[in-house]
Amino acid sequence: MATEHFDVVIIGTGAGGGTLAHKLAPSGKRVLLLERGGYLPREPENWDSREVFINDRYLSGEFWYDKDGHAFKPHQQYFVGGNTKFYGAILFRMRERDFGEVQHYGGLSPAWPISYQDLEPYYAEAEKLYLVHGQAGEDPTEPPRSGPFPYPAVSHEPRIQQLSDDFEKAGHRPFHLPVGVDLNESDPEAGRCVRCDRFDGFPCLADGKADAHVRCVRPALKHDNVTLLTRAKVERLVTDSSGRSVTEVVVDRHGVREVYSGDVVVVSCGAVNSAALLLKSASDQHPSGLANASGLVGRNYMAHINSGVIAISQAPNPTKFQKTLGINDYYWGADDAELPLGHIQMLGKSDRHILRGGAPWYAPGLALEYVAKHAIDFWITTEDLPHAANRVTVDRVGRIHLAKAYHNLEPHMRLLAKLKAMMGQLGCHDSPIPAWSILDKRIPLAGAAHQSGTVRFGADPATSALNIHCRAHDVDNLYVVDTSFFPSSSAVNPALTAMANALRVGDHLLERLGAHVTTTTQPVSDGQRQEVPS
Repeated sequence: MATEHFDVVIIGTGAGGGTLAHKLAPSGKRVLLLERGGYLPREPENWDSREVFINDRYLSGEFWYDKDGHAFKPHQQYFVGGNTKFYGAILFRMRERDFGEVQHYGGLSPAWPISYQDLEPYYAEAEKLYLVHGQAGEDPTEPPRSGPFPYPAVSHEPRIQQLSDDFEKAGHRPFHLPVGVDLNESDPEAGRCVRCDRFDGFPCLADGKADAHVRCVRPALKHDNVTLLTRAKVERLVTDSSGRSVTEVVVDRHGVREVYSGDVVVVSCGAVNSAALLLKSASDQHPSGLANASGLVGRNYMAHINSGVIAISQAPNPTKFQKTLGINDYYWGADDAELPLGHIQMLGKSDRHILRGGAPWYAPGLALEYVAKHAIDFWITTEDLPHAANRVTVDRVGRIHLAKAYHNLEPHMRLLAKLKAMMGQLGCHDSPIPAWSILDKRIPLAGAAHQSGTVRFGADPATSALNIHCRAHDVDNLYVVDTSFFPSSSAVNPALTAMANALRVGDHLLERLGAHVTTTTQPVSDGQRQEVPS
């Protein structure tokens, strides 16, 4: 078949690709979005915890392989909007110091080739685009801001407000989490969010979550110059005879081979899949994989060291929208820890089915029901450090292998101990929480949470795969805009940084393409648009 040509081809519609499409859409340039999945069906099962967490209704069904060759099912979803359809929409800026070199217990976190100041305007733009609600000045580690949050902080429900007050009385500095949500608490009719307990880890039936599909892809498709193809899995990228330019994007769509081309080709499939695509695109000109002259593509895989923690209080916890409170007092260390520990935030409210997913098979249903009603749920994150041996590879038949070892566990264990100690002191009303009733579980390799780092950017082609504009050093028209570009992971959620960087790269591409647009952000609720899967 004939190759159809576009100004820009974007592979992936999540936090990176979807945001970039939104940025480029008003330019008039022909933009093709390729999404390997379809639209996530809007159905009652979206909010059914048994379907989401036990039956894996929305997972890809594929298998990856660990460093020992054992198969596992990654927690990957392929839909328009990418993993933002399921994320908790906690949209942090990285701390200013995170952009520099930082010493950790497990080694060195490398510096970025750009500064926080370079990204700050784009953080502000991304916060407006993704409806980030927060309160400036509360977080003791918050970096400098050029202005306030675009929307007011989401209020704590009574039990979480009490917890916040108790934290403060104990000498901590709790703050309202920066949440991307379509919510107007002064006028409930003005927003889509219904403040339910199905926000974190669930797709949103009401479109109240600020995900890349709702906030970026949907409005981008209102422009006639933007085309979206779903069920379009990119199999490989082909270059010209010089190896300096991608000339073909080879797609398997509904089992049929299709080929597209673009003046610019942007990869944004997620840190694992982007690396896998580049490796699968090896050729005579690029025998080790596309954009891999440095040998770094697939290496330095990072995924935050994350744990879920549940404190079982004496009194019930009737909170619905629980993900509103954070603690960063130990982000850079503590009185008894001279090096960084990490970040604490609330998790979405658990129920018996969510707990069942992590409980021993013999745990009785009544016990899980009691735990769920009395649970206060936390998520702790510590920085994962880049190591060359932590890597994505692809075997002869195209299967993904993911090798991972953790090298910075000490701060995670210290932070976990801090949180457990705090729970005992804070208690619940006048009843302390005994240590035996505080449960924790670390997120395993299959969780693939907060993945980053496999196609890092930098100024030196010998030590990075991409330049500071996220263009491949050795392929002139190839860019990568998901979290693959991260040189380090920090200890806060990575989504906003991916979004801000996509906007930054978008400005660069507009200049490269000779286009210009005026930045606009649609209002909180801009109406529905009927979408027909292609």
